[in-house]
Amino acid sequence: MRRALISVSDKMGIVEFAKELERLEFEIISTGGTAKLLAEEGVKVTGISDVTGFPEILDGRVKTLHPNIHSGLLAIMNKEEHRKQIEELGIQPIDLVVVNLYPFKETISKPNVTYEEAIENIDIGGPTMLRSAAKNHVFVTVVVDAKDYPIILNEMKNGDVSIETKRRLAAKVFRHTAAYDALISDYLTKQVGEEWPDQYTVTFEKAQDLRYGENPDQKAAFYRKPLTTAASLTTAEQLHGKELSYNNINDADAALALVREFDQPAVVAVKHTNPCGVGIGNSIFEAYQKAYESDPVSIFGGIIAANRIIDKPTAEKMRELFLEIIMAPDFDQEALEILKQKKNLRLLKFGELEKQSQPEVKLSSVSGGFLIQEEDVKQIRSEDLQVVTERKPTREEVEQLLFAWKIVKYVKSNAIVLTKDFQTIGVGAGQMNRVGSVKIAIEQAGEKAKGAFLASDAFFPMSDTVEEAAKAGITAIIQPGGSIRDQESIEAANKHGITMVLTGIRHFKH
Repeated sequence: MRRALISVSDKMGIVEFAKELERLEFEIISTGGTAKLLAEEGVKVTGISDVTGFPEILDGRVKTLHPNIHSGLLAIMNKEEHRKQIEELGIQPIDLVVVNLYPFKETISKPNVTYEEAIENIDIGGPTMLRSAAKNHVFVTVVVDAKDYPIILNEMKNGDVSIETKRRLAAKVFRHTAAYDALISDYLTKQVGEEWPDQYTVTFEKAQDLRYGENPDQKAAFYRKPLTTAASLTTAEQLHGKELSYNNINDADAALALVREFDQPAVVAVKHTNPCGVGIGNSIFEAYQKAYESDPVSIFGGIIAANRIIDKPTAEKMRELFLEIIMAPDFDQEALEILKQKKNLRLLKFGELEKQSQPEVKLSSVSGGFLIQEEDVKQIRSEDLQVVTERKPTREEVEQLLFAWKIVKYVKSNAIVLTKDFQTIGVGAGQMNRVGSVKIAIEQAGEKAKGAFLASDAFFPMSDTVEEAAKAGITAIIQPGGSIRDQESIEAANKHGITMVLTGIRHFKH
């Protein structure tokens, strides 16, 4: 008679599966709560202690950690010496293992969970059985996912589980236990406050397959970080439209990060991860108008993120334009009906936005490895600014400069942003020299550059940027400072009556 060992925390579908195994003449071995449930449902169960000859002890911490279990899992059944050894010891082989693990992820995601609770929900026996069975998958079928129950039953009814299926299930087990251990190691590492450990292990869960990557010849998928609860692309609900693409997700993430910066009603338009239009106003309608008017050409086919509910008037204006995505905390019913008239327009609801107080870790892949850094969440307030020019900024100018500073943080370096009346009027992104970025931003702004505000993501290595700004009529500048030639830029600003403030921090974005 074949034997199946069943020990599951998530009992979805397990009773039906066990009954089918009985019909296939399996002996069912089980532990604790699983054994109790199966027995109550009429399944004949052999308790784990009857197999080990040893009671479950230490509040269930030790029950399957026994040679009678692991010898039955690890015996190579076509090896005569192995068969002889287990026969002499009275150990019977185990043909099928069905195990899922203590809910560690669910435990640590609960508010106010204690360290002791977390530790108690680290499974030891379960992963050990899974790993033993997966190592010996040629002879043992191992199941960690209830979605695989029908596949296994179907193959067993036609003989035995194929070696191809066994290999696939074994690979799934090792992914599962690796992810489980990664969550535990991450939790414990954070508990002891170790920032950059010698080994950095992370795990992600697949959110969806993507049709392709940046280009049609590239394969791609979208993965999410476990335990993510804050508003993000992984938690957003898609209300309408086509499936998101790789580029959609990349751009939408950039838009969401920037719109999160603002307390006032704000709208951000993004193309190729760079903001092409940003506006804040007294209403979301006004903010959208400003974002659109910032650059009516580049916003076409762009991604829109708003930090307020989209209402009917705003939706009517948005409908006039071809957009890829509109994302917002929510949409009122009339707005939703209007925007759903555009068949392919993707509408994403991300819920309430929260400011990031603590930086998360950001991973960037390089050939053969990853770069890891904290996210750039440093905030600058008016009292942090150093005024370095003869002309001091007014209170209103400081507010306008801080608005521009928030935006330049999200523009690819070298970055220059021009703003006026709390909207972008020119964006110079990703140029090989800073003057090039300034010229692009000024050209885009045109006559609006007169009296505008300029933000630079990094210091001016020489005074040429200030000279270009002065020619265009720009009257106020915010930049990090820190160049050995800062004084040249300060003197140029004084010569042209420009007020300039330094932040003391830069916002490189590569």
